Amino acid sequence: MTAQATSADDDLPLHATMVGRSFAFRAATELIERFAACAAPVLILGETGTGKELAARAVHYCSPRRDEPFVPVNCGSLPDTLVESELFGHARGAFTDASRARRGLVQQAHGGTLFLDEVEALTPRAQVTLLRFVQDVSFRAVGDDEVQRSDVRIVAASNVDLGQSVASKGFRADLLFRLEALAVVLPPLRERHGDINLLAPHLLIKAARSTGGSPKRLTAQALALLQAHRWPGNVRELENALLRVQLLCGGPCVDAADLLASVPALTYCSSTPSAVPLLRSVLRDKKQSAVDEVERRFVEDILVRTGGNISAAARLCNMQRASLSKLAKKHAIRVQTADAVVVLAR
Repeated sequence: MTAQATSADDDLPLHATMVGRSFAFRAATELIERFAACAAPVLILGETGTGKELAARAVHYCSPRRDEPFVPVNCGSLPDTLVESELFGHARGAFTDASRARRGLVQQAHGGTLFLDEVEALTPRAQVTLLRFVQDVSFRAVGDDEVQRSDVRIVAASNVDLGQSVASKGFRADLLFRLEALAVVLPPLRERHGDINLLAPHLLIKAARSTGGSPKRLTAQALALLQAHRWPGNVRELENALLRVQLLCGGPCVDAADLLASVPALTYCSSTPSAVPLLRSVLRDKKQSAVDEVERRFVEDILVRTGGNISAAARLCNMQRASLSKLAKKHAIRVQTADAVVVLAR
């Protein structure tokens, strides 16, 4: 992306909020750049979490309308009985409780972009209302006889196959034909090969900005574990996972074991053949770390009880002196006695 305008959500340039360089990602963003210069409706398709609103904002901020309003609306939230009022506004006294005139979403977006998210959620009545406006960009506010026009660009988004919805009579074919004048499909994260290497550090920086502190760094093994996961929730799921990592991991560097502890869902990546050796290695290391900690605490406790006397400690726990001494040296046990600190180093 080449847009330099900023989104409403943060201070990053729009091109910085859409991060990636995989072939599938670049193909989608190149279409967005081409479509931005045109005023025709754009339909953005993609699975949940692929960044459809970011793409819609990119269409707006890369366009000549960048200085005008970007008005997003979730179509599932439009009440069927008030859809005309929500979209086109109403005159004072148009209905009970209409104590003053109100501008609708279409007027609020005048000169800019109206983003219709989850457009498949529109009821049949709402679809007819929207179709009438898209056809001739004219409307009447509820309770007003004056016909008005609005210079607004429509960008719609959906995570379902609208063609199948048309076939099942859930969505109007004529409305789909209008909305998909220009269409772009955002690839799921599992098809964006290599992009996690760019996305993960970017999302950790974003998480650090929202939570405070410095962003964590991922080891190569942690990155490999992220790459092995299929991410059914796409970039949104990855973002949430890395927010947990930023909050829960104590040190500045995050390894694969830290990642598994913070994001248990990653263990399910064992169903991916390429991830099996990695996951086994991580679990083996984690198990060994736990064993070492139990050994260390056991030896430290028994030596404290005997004042650092290895022979007495060995008799107390029924172990050979050489074996206990070896464990103490392995873990560099420090024992506080009455006279001094005894350090059993390797």
